[in-house]
Amino acid sequence: MKKHTLVFLTVSAISLTTIAQISEPVIMTINGKSVYKSEFENVYKKNSGKEVSKEQKSVKEYVDLFSTFKMKVFEAEANGLDTNSSFKTELAGYRKQLAAPYLTDKNVNDALLQEAYDRMKTEIKAAHILVRVTEDALPKDTIEAYTRLMIIRDAIMGKNPTASKITEYENLLKKSSSALTKTSTKQDTVSYNAKLNAVKGISAVLTSSPDKFTAAAKKTSEDPSAVDNGGDLGYFTSLQMVYPFENAAFKTNVGEMTMPVRTRFGYHILKVSDKRASQGEILTAHIMVKFAKDMQEKEKANLKTKIDEIYTKLKAGDKFEDLARQFSDDKPSAEKGGQLQWFGSSRMPIEFEKAAFALNNNGDYSEPFMTTYGWHIVKRIDKKGLAAFADMKSDLKQRIGKDSRTQAGRTSLIATIKNENKFLENAAAKKDFLKVIDTTVFQGKWEAKKAEKLGNKILFNLGTTNFTQNDFAKYIESHQTSRPKTDYNMFLQQSYKEFVDETVINFEDSKLEAKYPDFRNLLKEYRDGILLFDLTDQKVWSKAVKDTAGLKEYYSKNKNNFLWDERAEVTMYNCANDKVAKDVRGLLKKNKTEKDIVETINKTSQLNVTAESITYLKGENKNVDANWKQGVAATDIKDTKDNKTIVLVVNKLMEKTPKTIAEAKGMITADYQNYLEKEWLAYLKNKYSVKVNEDVLNTVK
Repeated sequence: MKKHTLVFLTVSAISLTTIAQISEPVIMTINGKSVYKSEFENVYKKNSGKEVSKEQKSVKEYVDLFSTFKMKVFEAEANGLDTNSSFKTELAGYRKQLAAPYLTDKNVNDALLQEAYDRMKTEIKAAHILVRVTEDALPKDTIEAYTRLMIIRDAIMGKNPTASKITEYENLLKKSSSALTKTSTKQDTVSYNAKLNAVKGISAVLTSSPDKFTAAAKKTSEDPSAVDNGGDLGYFTSLQMVYPFENAAFKTNVGEMTMPVRTRFGYHILKVSDKRASQGEILTAHIMVKFAKDMQEKEKANLKTKIDEIYTKLKAGDKFEDLARQFSDDKPSAEKGGQLQWFGSSRMPIEFEKAAFALNNNGDYSEPFMTTYGWHIVKRIDKKGLAAFADMKSDLKQRIGKDSRTQAGRTSLIATIKNENKFLENAAAKKDFLKVIDTTVFQGKWEAKKAEKLGNKILFNLGTTNFTQNDFAKYIESHQTSRPKTDYNMFLQQSYKEFVDETVINFEDSKLEAKYPDFRNLLKEYRDGILLFDLTDQKVWSKAVKDTAGLKEYYSKNKNNFLWDERAEVTMYNCANDKVAKDVRGLLKKNKTEKDIVETINKTSQLNVTAESITYLKGENKNVDANWKQGVAATDIKDTKDNKTIVLVVNKLMEKTPKTIAEAKGMITADYQNYLEKEWLAYLKNKYSVKVNEDVLNTVK
């Protein structure tokens, strides 16, 4: 057995070539360096987009392209580009992206996708009661919260708390972090009493209430909205609630109540009151008369007159879109004729949702109705059911990736890796850390050297690799943050679990190249592609832009490759009518300048004539081509589109001439890049000798 620190092989140390050498036939050598059949075959198939043809000609033709590619990669390595920190950082980023699908249980992830989609076919109406407790709460606080919620649940079920049960709970409360002390604030006292009274007063609250759950929610729930809605959450479906909450809802029958469910918000009990098939999504437009902030009920009622007047216009035949643009107070949607985004259950105020989904046909609109935001009239534009799984799969992946349920795939993989590698841990070595953990760990100042006296015992192993107390100490030191003080044992258990999970994932990550040829090949493609890009940029692209002296020299030797075609410098006098055109011609005969002509003709009106001087290439303007000789065109040109008469003057004809560098910078630079690349390729082919193993090449398939 060997000891091993947390520092796994990094991307910069991964020898992809070494891994590939195991029983790999060599398809070619370049300056003595071996290139393996699998790499050639993989790249060939990917670039040809098909399986290898029985015709070996196409394969042999590809040898030249591939060998040139490998020459460039070897040259990049010879120039040390693979040692640059920027290269290592970029490759590490790509590797992290490529590794992600391998570091989770694909079967679990696929099952989560299907589960989410199947659940979306159903919408659940439920209410809940929340007792808040943080994710990292101390055991004493977790017990207090759970006990309080169970007493509330039992009372709803008809089992009121006895005096001894209340006393038992009060003792738990006094031992919790909510216990009152000499330093407690007024707010601490209010919070303490609220918790105690939730238990003491539950029987009285429920005695006279026909809907016990709603009454209990209003009295005891720590969800602030429960005071108004009695815990009612309306209808919801998959991916709209946190995963443990969603699971509880979908696994509970209508009319039943759950046991306490733990989420990141605390403990909940849910009561499911209805399940229905998904309503799908609806596209609507609305007209809104908005309530002002702090508006009184009487004022809200007065605004009903305005929405009724709009409704009357609508019934009289006015277009909904026109009325929305003119009268709706929801300005963003008003600009679009009142149109909103597609929505489904629980995306809009319940009154709006009910009114919209009650419309039976596209084009139907509702009577005026009120929400907390104002008065509305809603029109149905379109409606659709749940899309097919294949159409939603990509979106579901993204949404699940942001949801806590995505950890299920990671958790499953960790368990698999542990099992495959005979994970074995030393509980006593872990417990030793209680001797060296102190308050500095909650200040973010704990030092790993404090654990040296523990003896660096083995904490656990994965296969033949051991992970020690020193590894864990370094992990704590590098991951600690300033945080509220908690129980030492709780901190140890949480930190240790995170350390083990991260270590197991890193252990698997370090073996991906050896385990998965597809991953190894794709990573090598990324690696070689980055090197090729960086070297080509250095030798060709950026050089052509930065090497101004070389560019000028190239231009001077090749300027006749960048010629202007024949050109004509012309002036066009756009005249208001034929009479103005005749006057212009008269002034041209007197050799008047363009400025003089315009000023003279426009004395009576600035709209009489405008002049523009333009240079046209031959073939660019048919009127100029028809008058391709210097001087005033013999006849006027009629512009029927703008109702103008044009007098054309050809000031100068120019033969084919070289463009200046400024005039053809883009073309010259592109040609110079091509020139540099040809020169570079010639250099590479002279430097590198390629020897192809024809016997191996003929086995490519």
